[in-house]
Amino acid sequence: MAAAGAVAGSDKVVETVIVGNYVEMESEGKPRDIKSKVSKLFWHGGSAYDAWFSCASNQVAQVLLTLPYSFSQLGMVSGIAFQLFYGLMGSWTAYLISILYVEYRTRKEREKVDFRNHVIQWFEVLDGLLGKHWRNVGLAFNCTFLLFGSVIQLIACASNIYYINDNLDKRTWTYIFGACCATTVFIPSFHNYRIWSFLGLLMTTYTAWYLTIASLLHGQVEGVKHSGPTKLVLYFTGATNILYTFGDMPEIMHAMWKPQKFKAIYLLATLYVLTLTLPSAAAVYWAFGDLLLNHSNAFSLLPRSPFRDMAVILMLIHQFITFGFACTPLYFVWEKAIGMHECKSLCKRAAARLPVVVPIWFLAIIFPFFGPINSTVGSLLVSFTVYIIPALAHIFTFRSAAARENAVEQPPKYFGRWVGAYVINIFVVVWVLIVGFGFGGWASVTNFIHQIDTFGLFTKCYQCPPPPSPPHLAANATAPLPSPPPRIHHP
Repeated sequence: MAAAGAVAGSDKVVETVIVGNYVEMESEGKPRDIKSKVSKLFWHGGSAYDAWFSCASNQVAQVLLTLPYSFSQLGMVSGIAFQLFYGLMGSWTAYLISILYVEYRTRKEREKVDFRNHVIQWFEVLDGLLGKHWRNVGLAFNCTFLLFGSVIQLIACASNIYYINDNLDKRTWTYIFGACCATTVFIPSFHNYRIWSFLGLLMTTYTAWYLTIASLLHGQVEGVKHSGPTKLVLYFTGATNILYTFGDMPEIMHAMWKPQKFKAIYLLATLYVLTLTLPSAAAVYWAFGDLLLNHSNAFSLLPRSPFRDMAVILMLIHQFITFGFACTPLYFVWEKAIGMHECKSLCKRAAARLPVVVPIWFLAIIFPFFGPINSTVGSLLVSFTVYIIPALAHIFTFRSAAARENAVEQPPKYFGRWVGAYVINIFVVVWVLIVGFGFGGWASVTNFIHQIDTFGLFTKCYQCPPPPSPPHLAANATAPLPSPPPRIHHP
């Protein structure tokens, strides 16, 4: 018995070592020369800090400029409540994805699988834990979500730059920034976003506090009204835009040296994001009220100033970074499909990735509806990708007693262990299916169709003010018509 206990104890020690220490996929020891040290400092990340910067930067970029628009649809109280509620729900599903990722990776590493040149993606986690049908569903939703996430960032670039330089219309700016964003094909993986993630978070922090302070200093416009919520369509459209704010990318987790820390990092990132989005959205809505219903970009209502121009430029740079965040997982999927994922040549991989950018460019030109497209993506795609599929996957992965007993990580006591986790998962599935996908899908699609009817596809300049009339035309338009000469009656 003693020998058996010793063997069991020895096995337990080995298992703990396997679970707690992952292979550092792209790290070959400490850098020795100055070039390697500089490269590691700016280019090669994998720490908990890198993951925090990436998560916070990616979350806040999604909807920072459209949240005031959502507040005008929801009203102040509902806007704040939905942000807090979906922030907690998003953190819960990020926790689930983290658990499933660690479970999958641990099982594979026990089988001596080496991920040194392979990035684990969400559809592969589903495939390894639940089979090919789950993989196919996850792959379809995830790729479509990331595709339109990239489209939204490209639309946002064109929308923002227009408020600095309106000599070109938004569609032309979309052509230009599509070419600029295509350069993200040269960034190999999320490891290499270290300096960009850090700078991106600084940029969005400046922009959020600019929106807050500028709105408070501007004060309320004359006759401001805060009517929201007025229509169910607008209410659920606004709610699904907030739903779109939160979401996890397993590729960021995979870039960490210790991905089991990700769940705590994501929660901390969400808390920081709320300190940016709540004050800025509330302040802009307080200042401009119902005017935001026809101005989905918060920059459009604030008077031009050097501070606003700086915020616009910083958001442009950050949206380029976020385009890379959204598009890089698509690059990985495409590389795996054509057999280029483990190629060592950066130039060959970059050339292979270019076809991914083309449909993104094209869709951004077709649907330039900055704001409404966020809500549509949130209801139809994020609801499944970020919330419903992870919750169901957790339920089915650990549905048997043996799976729960041998799980790499057990649910904590304060969640009620497995019973509590299952109750929360079922609540998430039911809530998001009914409110997010059901009512939200109806509202956002209705609003999206309204934008198409109003502005049309391929619209040249979405929500742009009409150009002023030339002076001579304006004078002719306002001048009274000359009266006809009096008629002379001859006797």
